[in-house]
Amino acid sequence: MPASTLPLAGKTALVTGVSRRRGIGFAVASKLADLGASIVVHHHRPHDLDLPWGGDDLDAVRDGLRAHLTEGARFADVPGDLSDPSVIPELIDTATALTGRLDVLVCNHAKSGDDGSILDMTPERLTAFWEVNTRATMLLTAEFARRRAPRTDEPRRPGDRIVGTGPYAEAQGHVFWMTSGQIHGAMIGEVAYAASKAALAGVTATVAKELLELGIVLNTVNPGPVNTGYMDPETTDRSLDGLDEYLASTPFGRVGTPQDPAELIGWLATSSGSWVVGQVLTSDGGFSL
Repeated sequence: MPASTLPLAGKTALVTGVSRRRGIGFAVASKLADLGASIVVHHHRPHDLDLPWGGDDLDAVRDGLRAHLTEGARFADVPGDLSDPSVIPELIDTATALTGRLDVLVCNHAKSGDDGSILDMTPERLTAFWEVNTRATMLLTAEFARRRAPRTDEPRRPGDRIVGTGPYAEAQGHVFWMTSGQIHGAMIGEVAYAASKAALAGVTATVAKELLELGIVLNTVNPGPVNTGYMDPETTDRSLDGLDEYLASTPFGRVGTPQDPAELIGWLATSSGSWVVGQVLTSDGGFSL
């Protein structure tokens, strides 16, 4: 297929949390590139180095993503610690500067590890997960949307609508948030992580309604259990007792791969998927059933 006929040709996407070839972010960025988009990826390798699965070779990550670029598409990568809110405007500015536009924002970044049960919760632990998983996602979305909003100095009151320039012939942008399995059941020993992700799922409809006034489509994806290395015996951070026997009893006999949610996000980012708005979508091969 000629590059000019691909569904995301001429578009630019920013995907956060892309520092490992085993990760969902890498698969999503690769899929968007396959569809014709220019790609900007954000990474924070120091986080990976603190976890059992460790960090990847960033040069190999870059080379792997460049291999998916179609003719005329461009690539850039940006490091940054998203627990620092001052990083966020600069990240959006840098992503926009690659081609002069930013069309797709995928908030894939996440803090994991160093979690625990409700008995282990401290103000510091809860804040650390909130800052990265929830606050950074909301602030990235706000920065993305402000560039499409009419300028106003009037303060907004509860209930005030954002006024855009619609109706729109097509989506003016796409935003994707990532939630987790807490929407379907308990996540034992991951209280801080589950709380930070539950907040995103819970506010999806509210933010999606506001963004829609600007023609921006927001959806939240729960990818279900996806092995990005944490279910490998040599790099796991949890007990894997009985996992193989359990998986053998499931309809597909496996957990998800990063490509599974990437396929969903890739479709939703095109005009074909733009009629799906404000949903919390589970892509888990039936695990939640």
